[in-house]
Order: sequence, then C-alpha cells, then structure tokens
Amino acid sequence: MKKLMLLCTLLCISFLNAQTGTIKGLVIDKQSETPLVGATVELLNTDETNGVITDLDGYFTLENVPLGRQIIRVSYIGFESITLPNIVVTSGKDAVVNVSLIEAFDRLDEVIITSDTNKSRAINKLTSVSARQFSLEEVTRFSGGRSDVGRLAANFAGVSAPDDSRNDVVIRGNSPTGLLWRLEGVPIPSPNHYSTLGTTGGPVSALNPNMLKNSDFITSAFPSEYGNAIGGVFDLGFRKGNKDDYEYTAQVGIFTGIEAMAEGPLGKNNGSFLVAGRYSLVGLLGVGAGGTSAAPNYSDVSFNLDFGKSKLGNFSLFGIIGFSNIDFLGDDIDEDDLFAAEDENTFVESGFGVLGVKHQINITDKSYLKTILSGSFTGNDFVADRFIDKNTPQERTILFTEADNTENRFTFSTLFNSKLSSRSTIRTGVLVENIGVTSLLRDRTEQPDLNNDGDPDIFTFRDIDENLTIFQPFIQGQFRLTEKLTLNTGLHGQYSSLNEQFVLEPRAGLNYKVSQNHRLSFGYGLHHQPVSLPLLFLNEEINGTIVQSNKDLDFVRSNHYVLGYDVKLGSSWRAKLEVYYQDINNAAVEPFSSSYSSLTEGADFGFDNDRVSLVNEGTGFNQGIELTVERFFKNGYYGLLTTSLFESKYKGSDGIERNTPFNNGYVVNLLAGKEFTMGNTKKDVLFFDTRVTFSGGRYFTPVDLTASQAAGFEVLQEDLAFSEQNDGYFRWDVKFGYKINSKKKKTSHQFYVDLQNVTANENLFARRYNRLTNNVDEVNQIGFFPDFGYRFEF
Repeated sequence: MKKLMLLCTLLCISFLNAQTGTIKGLVIDKQSETPLVGATVELLNTDETNGVITDLDGYFTLENVPLGRQIIRVSYIGFESITLPNIVVTSGKDAVVNVSLIEAFDRLDEVIITSDTNKSRAINKLTSVSARQFSLEEVTRFSGGRSDVGRLAANFAGVSAPDDSRNDVVIRGNSPTGLLWRLEGVPIPSPNHYSTLGTTGGPVSALNPNMLKNSDFITSAFPSEYGNAIGGVFDLGFRKGNKDDYEYTAQVGIFTGIEAMAEGPLGKNNGSFLVAGRYSLVGLLGVGAGGTSAAPNYSDVSFNLDFGKSKLGNFSLFGIIGFSNIDFLGDDIDEDDLFAAEDENTFVESGFGVLGVKHQINITDKSYLKTILSGSFTGNDFVADRFIDKNTPQERTILFTEADNTENRFTFSTLFNSKLSSRSTIRTGVLVENIGVTSLLRDRTEQPDLNNDGDPDIFTFRDIDENLTIFQPFIQGQFRLTEKLTLNTGLHGQYSSLNEQFVLEPRAGLNYKVSQNHRLSFGYGLHHQPVSLPLLFLNEEINGTIVQSNKDLDFVRSNHYVLGYDVKLGSSWRAKLEVYYQDINNAAVEPFSSSYSSLTEGADFGFDNDRVSLVNEGTGFNQGIELTVERFFKNGYYGLLTTSLFESKYKGSDGIERNTPFNNGYVVNLLAGKEFTMGNTKKDVLFFDTRVTFSGGRYFTPVDLTASQAAGFEVLQEDLAFSEQNDGYFRWDVKFGYKINSKKKKTSHQFYVDLQNVTANENLFARRYNRLTNNVDEVNQIGFFPDFGYRFEF
C-alpha cells in the first residue's frame, strides 16, 4: 500500500511538473549594458507568489511557471521597473527573455518608478525615430510570412513589398539596394539563397528565425553607428543557447524545409551552444514552389557558440553558411514561370557565409569594449543556354549568358560604450571593411552580329578582380536633458579607397515625453552609400580600349527628416504617426539627356549592363506619412494596422521628374490573431491568424512592341520611363494551427496550415515581351498557395 501511495505521489508530481515551464534570462543596465545584481523578477497574474532575484552575473530563473502567455515584472532600486507581457511558456522549451532597465532620471534609493514595456521602441538605446524591435514569435506567427525576416518587415509601416517571388525590402520608396544587413554588429552580404551581386533580397531567406533574438528594424535617420546605407537597417543578433539544459527542436515546412536544432551548456564558464541546420523540402520532393515549376535545392547551417565569461572577457563564435542551386529546363518550364523562359536551359548556383569572433569585456562597472572580427562571402554562378530554332530540324543551343560573381569581406569592428551618469551615455567606435570582388559577366543580349555567324556576339560586360576598403568611424551620445527631454546625437564618417572620398554625416534625434501616454520625436540624419558594385565595375570600350568608366563615382547622398508622435491608447493599445521627407542627390545618371538613374535599380536579380560613363548629377526625393495602430497580445488576441501614404520621385539627366519603380503610393496591412486554450488542463492552444494587404501597383516602363519585334528582344520606351502603373495589389492570408503541451516534461508539438492568397487574386507580376510569340505577355504573381508546418520541441 505504501508503494502504491508513493507511486501515485510521484505520478502527481510528474504531472504537475509537466504542466509548468521555466522563464529565464538576463537583466542589464540599458545605458552601460552591464548586469544588474539583485534585481527582482516577479511572475504576475498568478494566485501564488513566484519571484526570484538575479545572481552575480545578472541571470535569473523562474521555475514552476504555468504554461501559456505569462507576464513578469522586473524591478531594481533606483531604476524604472518594466513589465513584460506575452512571454510564451511551453512544456518543450525554456522561455528566455533579456531585460534592459534604465536608471531613474534622479536616482531614488527607496522608490521604484514603474513603466510599461513598449515593443515599438528599438533595442538600440540611441535610436530616436523610425525604429522598432521584432521578436522570433512575430517572425513565425504572422500568416503569409514564410518565417522570413524580410517578409515580416513588409507588415510594418513604411515598407512596401508587393512581390510574392522575392523578399526585397522597399523602405519609404528607396531601392532595396539601400538596405543594410547587420549580424552581431557587423555588416553582412544579402542573407538570402539565390542572391546576386549588389542585391539585398532573394526568393528564400538563409536566416533561420529560430536562431534570432529580439532585433531592430530601422527605417530612417539611423544612429551614428550605422553607415553605408540610405534606405534602412536590419540590426540582427543571434540568441544564446540554453546554458543550463540541453534542448532540441525538429520541424518541417514547405519553405523553411526540414530542420533540426540543438542547444545547451558549453564549458565551465556558463557558456552555451546553439546550432541549427535546414534543407529544402521541395528540393527533396523534386517539386517547384514560389512561382516556378523547377525544384529549388537550398540548405543552410547557423551557429552561435558562447564561451562564457572569464578574466579575459566574454568570447563567442557565430556564423552561417548556405548553398542553393536550381535548374530551369526550357522543356519543363511553363509560359507563366516567374524566373525562366521556355527557350532556355538555365543553371543557377549560389552561396553565402559569415564567420565571426566577438569579444566583450567590462572596462569598468559602467563601461565595456566590444570587438568583432568577421569574414563573409557571397557568390553566384549563372549560365543560360538558349535554343535557336527550337522545335525545328535546325534546333541548336548556344551559350547566351554567363555570370560568375564572388564577394569576400573581412571586417573589423570595435565599440566602446560608457555610462557617464544616469543622464548621459557615450559610444564611439570604428568599422573597417575590406571587400574583394571578382566578377565575370558575358552576355549576348542586345549585341550585334559582327562576326556574321548568325548569332549576336557575346560581349564581356565585367571581368574584374577588384579590392576596396571602407572605413567608418563614429561617435554618438545620449543626453537626458530633463526628465522629459532626451537628445541622441552623433557624427559618422565614411571613406572609400575606391574613389578616395571621405564624408562626415551628422545625426540627431530628440524625444519629448509630453505626458505619461504621449511622446513627440524628431530625427535628422545625413547618409551616404556607394553606387551598387555591378554598376561601378561595368566595362566600356573607348577607342578600342576597355575601361571601367563608373569606377570613380561619388557616394549617393540622402538627407532624412522625420517627425513622430506616439500615444498610448490603453493598457494594450498604442498608436504611432510619423511624417518624413528624404532629399536625395549625387545619384548616378547618364552624361547625355536620359531618363535613367541608379535610384531605379535593385528591383530584380540584375542591373542594367549598358549604363556607362555615369555622372553624379541625379536627384530624387521620398516623402510620406505613416500610421500604426497596434493592440498587443492580451486576453487571447492581438491586432495590427499599418498604413503608409507616400511618394517616391527621381530626375535623370533629362531633368524630368518621374516616378521611381517603387512608388506604390499606398500600402495598408491589417493583421489579427486569436488563441483559444484547449484540453482538460487548458494548456493546449488553438490559434488563428490572418493578414490582409492592399497596395498600389508598381510603376513600369512600357514595352515598344514594334521595336521589340524588329530587334528580337525587349525594347522599352525609355522616354516614357515608369509612366504606367500596375493595378493595385491585394492579398489575404489565413493561418491556423494547434499547440500541444505534452504530459511528458520538456515536450511540445505545434501544427499549422498557412493558406496564402486564399482568394486566388491575380496580382500582376510583370508585362514583358515574349520573343517566342512576339507579343507582350502579362504574367501574374503566385496564386493560391497552401503552406504547412510541424514543430517538435524536446
């Protein structure tokens, strides 16, 4: 009988343990970024008191936390406490949160000032406007997002991405080439499979969202530590692995592929490891996806090894490596394929990789030095063999296009951060990038037949092995002038060895807290960026000599002005309004009267090959107004409405003001979701998410059909550049699924189905000349497409 009672007791304890989870994390001083020892962490909205204090390294562990969405409050004497809602606790994985507290303006010894968390604020404390942080949960939660960071950003105000085939991020009317990707504090090439030289997007992301910690997305007037960009910044970071327990995740999805992830403790200094690998599911199945009938193969591995704290500081090693390939065979291609043609066999290979070592050491109890050494590469190989006289007895193939591009970067970054007082913080540093580029591009498009062999001659547009260094020093500070008024200001410098140009860029931002629920902000920034590398290194034949006539182009320059207003509408509601203007000059244009400008590049896989002898005389502007209304997750549901009204214009060397191809005019996103607790213990979750997107169509240059028919290739009416607009874009996505917290400890399951474009709306992708039919064809974007996924954590 005693044995039976003991067994029942053990089973009850096991069952109770299975119905709870763990919240753990780190609490730091937001200004000095040093750990806070003895901070109090409390679990709210529970019948029983559950709280802990942070240890000597600032870490805490809350155990026996009920499953579901929970709320914690973190407080420390003399600091403003913070409340963190919507922490998702499951039985399969510990919930990890990192908390930053800010010291009270006038330090108090006994009173704790309280404030609510604001997800709209960036993690980087020196941002004033046009920035927000995003989480792993958002990347994987929103419907239609394919667990892609770039597609997540399309839901935010100021972002336009009405292209189902790629994840390019168009920010406030700027070309996607104006975007800066950063990982762990250093710039990286485009982190996408099938990416090409000079672009920042692609069809499939190589960033595994399960590796990411909360990160920043900045759309204008960046702080001084960011440079070499005029459009926006993705400032991403890898999370650390679980330093206490081993955890594993296995999942599968149409676009994310088959994935396995492991994490756990490493070494004796509270270190950890986190590693994840993915492989294309559609590639294994041999089926097409994402707008093509060809089967894409792609894979990537990501890792973050944290070696813990020692007398020499904290070292970590991080990296990503990814490869992809796809073969488009003309006989298997549909006429409405988004990427290929029926009269070509095209073979594509690409690779991407980053490897970095990060070191951080506390110089004093209020300052630290962070240094990063990294290397990265990106490359793509493209070969197109075209059929001549296809489906006739004279059928033959010729090499039509050949491209082989590789970019290698070696980066050194060092940053010193010091909290001078509760009212001021200073940060200074330098970033040095050495970029090596090898590029070969040979193509027959629009070329004459000078050797009279019946085919257009193949011309070498690029054949280079170049090297350049970009040097970027900066200094910036945050000054809390009064309890309500905060100034962020600084100076960024940029030098390129290619054109030996050095520029200084002032940056400034003001935040004024009108009242507890109302805040005004203003931001200004001067930003520079070189013309895209594929344009800089184009060949031109002058008097029988091949020269690179664009090589000495100056930086494109953009002044950003932003005015913002934030209001807290309730305990879970907030609204944000921003008005902005961007004045652009020094854009690259042709030396004769022409509609061309480098500001129109970057919307596809390639760049114009015949734009040579360019000069820095182009101008442009972006202006608009944005509204965000957000209902944070509470009582089982959330909502997000973002509206952007904007105008994007440019002038070529002909002096005529035209629309850029990114001038959609408006974008409206409406997202909502609801969760229902299920099961006898109410620990399982049934969830629904939906997204509706409206957008104006992109502008395009009409095809000159008569000239195209005579030439045998597409000829555009460049005097009418971007004068016509596609019809508006509409898409509705619906996602639903089920989360199961197993009765066995440390095990959970999740299933979902994501129905993308449920109305099968025919959004126009392009109007393009078809050389086989001698007509201009309309090709639509991806129609209705069901995605699914399964996730197992243990």
